[in-house]
Amino acid sequence: MSKTILVELSDALADAAELAGKSTVLVNARRRMPASGIVFAPDMVLTAEHVLEKNEDITVVLADGTDVSAKVAGRDAGTDLAVLKLERTAGTVAEVAKSPARLGQIALALARPSREGIEASLGTVSAIGGPVQTGRGGMLERYYRTDSISYPGFSGGPLVTADGTILGLNTSGLSNGAAITIPADIAWKTAEILASHGQIKRGYLGIRSQTVDVPRASQDALKRKQATGLLIMSVEKNSPASQGGLIVGDILVAVAGNPMLHHDELFARLDGDVAGKATPIEILRGGQPQTVHIVIGERE
Repeated sequence: MSKTILVELSDALADAAELAGKSTVLVNARRRMPASGIVFAPDMVLTAEHVLEKNEDITVVLADGTDVSAKVAGRDAGTDLAVLKLERTAGTVAEVAKSPARLGQIALALARPSREGIEASLGTVSAIGGPVQTGRGGMLERYYRTDSISYPGFSGGPLVTADGTILGLNTSGLSNGAAITIPADIAWKTAEILASHGQIKRGYLGIRSQTVDVPRASQDALKRKQATGLLIMSVEKNSPASQGGLIVGDILVAVAGNPMLHHDELFARLDGDVAGKATPIEILRGGQPQTVHIVIGERE
């Protein structure tokens, strides 16, 4: 019985690699080892930003071995994601998994690091973390770590479930060379923004803060349980926070209705499309909740 189960699992993983391999491409955009990419739209490839060492003379090798010229449609170092626009349609578009990865889930890291074809590395999802600052000026709300081996050329390739759908994009460009996976929902959302606008806007408030406990009486006033908030330690002159009326001593507890428990959550919430928009900021002032509307600035 155990042998039959093992054979079935082996066949399922081989089928998964074959299916996802149809939308996994080779990206020639750096002098050394080529990288991988994922076809996320008929004429668009999503890859890791750090593998793009040039903006011109980029070629993509499709699953059928065809060379296609490509140009950079958008890139974002903060999330290490980039979108390439192909000169023609690329064939099979990747199918994204319907649910996020689960801790302990079996997954394949796939890549097309050479013309010889697909390579695979088997592992499990060993950790799910975030939010975390990337060290490149960005923030990941969530990331996966696996115990699969990230061989040269694996950056930009997909992490694949046993049914061949895609859990995320693998990269070694965000964590001091260690491989992590950017979840598909985050990667695809970023890709759509990059394809439309070429870059990611990042919001800016202009405060320095530290995490503090929210007293029980203040939680009662908020009408919710929230153990911590952000005590504003300083406010930059002429910043959005200053112009919006925030002052030292306020405790920031929510942005656009989302509780802020620590600074990384604020950093993550300011990423995306909030820059330039009036956003409700909930604070505690003298222990009592207030809401101010602040036009979020754009970080350079």
